[in-house]
Amino acid sequence: ILAIAGNLAIIFASRVDSPSIARDRTLPRALKASGITGNPFEGQVLYKNPVNQAQFDESINSASGPVRTSLKAMRDVPSAYWIDVKAKIRGNTERSLQGILQDASSKSPAEMVVFIWYDLPNRDCKAKASNGEICCKYNPDRTCDYTWQLECNDGLKEYKETYADPFIEVLQKFKGKVPVAIVVEPDSLPNLATNTGNPRCGGAATRQAYEEGIAYAVKQLTSKTPWVAVYIDAAHGGWLGWQNNLVGFMTILKDMKLPMNKVRGFAQNVANYQPLGEAMCPYEPDSGTNRNGYCLNGRHSSEVCCADPCSLAAEWNPANNELNYAQELINAAKSVLGINAHVIIDTGRNGVTDMRKSCANWCNIRGAGAGKPSTTNTAEPAIIDAYFWLKTPGESDGCTATLPSGEVCPRFDSDCQSIDSIGSAVGEPHAPEAGRWFDYQVKQLAELAHMN
Repeated sequence: ILAIAGNLAIIFASRVDSPSIARDRTLPRALKASGITGNPFEGQVLYKNPVNQAQFDESINSASGPVRTSLKAMRDVPSAYWIDVKAKIRGNTERSLQGILQDASSKSPAEMVVFIWYDLPNRDCKAKASNGEICCKYNPDRTCDYTWQLECNDGLKEYKETYADPFIEVLQKFKGKVPVAIVVEPDSLPNLATNTGNPRCGGAATRQAYEEGIAYAVKQLTSKTPWVAVYIDAAHGGWLGWQNNLVGFMTILKDMKLPMNKVRGFAQNVANYQPLGEAMCPYEPDSGTNRNGYCLNGRHSSEVCCADPCSLAAEWNPANNELNYAQELINAAKSVLGINAHVIIDTGRNGVTDMRKSCANWCNIRGAGAGKPSTTNTAEPAIIDAYFWLKTPGESDGCTATLPSGEVCPRFDSDCQSIDSIGSAVGEPHAPEAGRWFDYQVKQLAELAHMN
């Protein structure tokens, strides 16, 4: 997936509203009660991080014409900030959780911030581009020894005491001062649901780290900071959309005994490129299942909701777009977990739908464009809280084998040399490490943006 990311704001308007809902504007609703009721994004002014905007400014200054115009618009779209290392929890700058909350709470009204909680032991077990800083067992160079899979007691102790607990302590200082939403640990539980054959993911230590770590995080967030809207990462339709994968994911959540009645819902397509879709299909489940058969077996293939740029429906996956995946998620959560969940969808880089030769590719995709700006004006507001840029366009997914400096990349993942990845073709620049600003890519995302 990636690491880091930038931060936050709304395009063309400073407040996010659903057009049909009137509300009291005297105080952000997230500050009126100790828990979350209704869509936490509605009516909020969203925070613009000056660090993120400075990155855009660098690219704007060397751009011209339509690309420059598009970059200026992208500069003012809200995006989430990734707390992907312990060092980003405390501090007074807008590169830290504490500093961002201080800045956001100083505004009038206080501005809503979205964070990604992301530092599990043995993090990102399948990929290498975003391996984390906490390990179940360390190699001599302080990288994770993924071959050691007995248990993760030490790693979990470190995670709780040096990441989770300080994170909660900082949030608690801002109770009643600033509205917050948090996406918990991208890719982790989806990896447990689908990649158990990979010993890095399926081993006992990684499984313990992910299940116990996320259970601790969610329970701490919902009990000690109940005003924070919590969304659990649910990958995307091209990963969990198949019925077996989705049921497996939900079963893991059920077995973890999480307080799902206190969780707002799920985050989709985080840091990925899956198509949003132009419409959600009618729900016509196959006999004996919750799987929507509306687009399967060639049915309704000419309808816009069945457009299938990744050929997923042809493989019996009803989540051919993220709108349809949202419907699958909500129905599965109701069936397995007994909850009425809601979702947010990352639309930062899915403005183009057919640019990949293989939709399994995820790293610095060539020909991608920025997607719909962050908004609560969604296709299905009853279940979709917001489209939101959960990864800031312009921040690298991972490095090429050689860094722009000419040095060897220590966290090179072969997926970042895929046929669809920038840097794999002759004449393209080398990509920086995950989370670093990638000027070449952001200008391409701006050139091919579909933000309307």
